[in-house]
Amino acid sequence: MTQASAAFTLKIEYLDGKALVAYLTLPHPLRLRSHHVRRMGRGLLVDFSRGGRPLGIEILDPEHVSLAALNRVMKGLRLAPLRRQDVAPLLAA
Repeated sequence: MTQASAAFTLKIEYLDGKALVAYLTLPHPLRLRSHHVRRMGRGLLVDFSRGGRPLGIEILDPEHVSLAALNRVMKGLRLAPLRRQDVAPLLAA
């Protein structure tokens, strides 16, 4: 059995109190690494493993992202939608 990461982790990087970039890690086995990236929305890049498993979503404009935009990406990845509480710090940024 492969150990998986926690459900979601969210990292937000700030400069002078302004959110610059964020990264939402999706559940996946810890041993997987990013192999390629695909743009899946305005300012939203998804990292994929060599086998095509989505690993995380890079959010290039955190101040202007919406839950609806993130959930369009989640739907495109055939993953369950995010809940507001999953990304509350991002939505507050």
